[in-house]
Amino acid sequence: MPGPTDIQIVKSNAVWTLNASGDWSVKAIDQIDDKLRSIEDSNFPAIIIDTTNVSSFDTGGAWLVERLRERATRKGCSFEHRDTNKKRVELAKVVQLSSGLVPAAQTRPFQNPLELVGKAVSSAWQDFVTGCYLIGSSLKGSKSRSRHGGMRRVTSLVNQMDRMGLRAVPVIALMSFLIGAIIAQQGAYQLKFYGEELLTVYLVAILHFREIAVLLTSVMVAGRTGSAITAEIGTMKMREEIDALDVIGLNPVGVLIFPRLLALIIVLPILTLISDIAGIAGAIFISDIYIDISPTQFLYALNTEVEIVHLYVGLAKAPFMAVLIGLIAAIEGLKVGGSAESLGQRTTSAVVKSIFAVILVDGLFSIFFSVIDI
Repeated sequence: MPGPTDIQIVKSNAVWTLNASGDWSVKAIDQIDDKLRSIEDSNFPAIIIDTTNVSSFDTGGAWLVERLRERATRKGCSFEHRDTNKKRVELAKVVQLSSGLVPAAQTRPFQNPLELVGKAVSSAWQDFVTGCYLIGSSLKGSKSRSRHGGMRRVTSLVNQMDRMGLRAVPVIALMSFLIGAIIAQQGAYQLKFYGEELLTVYLVAILHFREIAVLLTSVMVAGRTGSAITAEIGTMKMREEIDALDVIGLNPVGVLIFPRLLALIIVLPILTLISDIAGIAGAIFISDIYIDISPTQFLYALNTEVEIVHLYVGLAKAPFMAVLIGLIAAIEGLKVGGSAESLGQRTTSAVVKSIFAVILVDGLFSIFFSVIDI
């Protein structure tokens, strides 16, 4: 017959050993709780708890063990849980993870720069691997639905194109109009000293077609659409909706990420073209007012002197920018934990990473096109 629920203390200068016995289950937890709390409040050097002689041990007893572990960790003392039955030790570890009693990682005021670089490189590599997985899983999910005669989620794709593209037209057009007008005004002001105001047309057209339109549009989409994708996927992850899709046999990546990624690839070049048109319109407006170049003269110079290849260069960058924005937003959304704080951090991280990646890739494209003389 098992002995009474109790805990015997063997003290020494180096360690206190607690020998538990009896019933350490939920129904008997009150019999030992007060005594264990008094031990926790004591100044022990190090502590070992042995539950080998315990007759019944469930999550209630495991919770007491982990509470004692947490108190010892706070005091900076070593802790050890001994038991010949390894399942009890594993149960205590499970309770430790699920109850939030895992000791918080100690933050250091200063970190080794090499350590920070290593963490950044490791995180970037993990994001790259995840991005490759998302691309493959998106394509595989889409093809598998088609192969079995399923619908291609055209409704979802059209809805995403409406939200990402059509609703973004006003802000993209307005900002591009203003940027084009500003570039034209500043260019005309500087070129006026050399009597070459007409070169403003070439300056605005080439700069806007090749760089400004696609860069401005991508940054706007990263801030507007990328953050929305991260927030949507992150919220679904917090609510376990992604797990629910997996349970009912649907590919979460194909259902959630593929339509958004495809919609971005379609709408970003269109938005870039709209940005080109709006930027040129702003330049025409300012040129007519500021340097007396009429819209007819402006368009004639644009048509005869500016090659169409400059427009194609900018449009060619747009699909790559779209893939980057969509993947980064989706990856950050999948990293969201169970708190609103995590959602906010990941949304911010998605916008910052997307803008950085867009600017970096735009610079690489500029170098590439310069090398091949386009």
